Amino acid sequence: MSKVKVENIVSYLTDTSPKDLNAVTMLHDFWKQKQMSQAKCSSNKLDGSGEDEASQTEGLLLYESTPSPGPPYVCYVTLPGGSCFGNYKVCETQAEARRDAARVALMNSLANELPSRRISPQFITQSLQQATSDSAVSIEEACDSSTSLGTYSLLLHSYIGRTMLEFQEMMTVFQLLHWNGTLKALREKQCSRQGVIAYYTQRRFEEYMRSSMALDWLGKEQGAPGLLREELQVAQRELVLAQHRGIELRFYKEKTAILSLALSQAYNHHTPEAYKQSQSQTYK
Repeated sequence: MSKVKVENIVSYLTDTSPKDLNAVTMLHDFWKQKQMSQAKCSSNKLDGSGEDEASQTEGLLLYESTPSPGPPYVCYVTLPGGSCFGNYKVCETQAEARRDAARVALMNSLANELPSRRISPQFITQSLQQATSDSAVSIEEACDSSTSLGTYSLLLHSYIGRTMLEFQEMMTVFQLLHWNGTLKALREKQCSRQGVIAYYTQRRFEEYMRSSMALDWLGKEQGAPGLLREELQVAQRELVLAQHRGIELRFYKEKTAILSLALSQAYNHHTPEAYKQSQSQTYK
């Protein structure tokens, strides 16, 4: 990337850029080049791949505008790995919200490429030391995979050489599993931590997992009517606060989506037998 282009990007991100710079286009071009570079590295290892490069960048970014009768408007953009960012500014039009969401995502995408954002042995050491200081536990626990610190250490070591954004995307999945009660259920089934980590680090958080979690919350609603509405209101407030802070939003956005899905199904007369079968399949 040329010096002139870097200066233009920095100028744009600090709100002093020329009017002709478009964050939406810049963000797409950034991830398109990144995806094509990764695809070339993969194709060098495979003979006769023949996959068209254009097909690899279709649907690269997902933009979602929240329904609103008028300003301020909110837009979210989801990156290829699953990370999500929203507009930081108060926007008077949907187009402005889309551009600002792209600007926030571009800023984080560029920062993620810095060498300091790579998971390294030095970074792991510092993170574990900070964790022991915050939780008042012994550093020796990092060597024991049965402890929380040991699990955190195991996760960090599994991502050596990868970026902080990639690590956050993986951690978001485990945050959702913890919030939903899935990790507790797996412990009760005596599943090993190593096995759970190995399984979920290889899976993307897709519609099947989202639907399974919604079924779990539907079961909780059956035992405590009104719980879903309360939890959804809390999740929506958390999402708005996180958006105003300009931080990565996927955890809060997924919680809102899961609870909304469960609430939409709460009065569709699911039978207990159907619920139990769906829940059983979730943990197989």
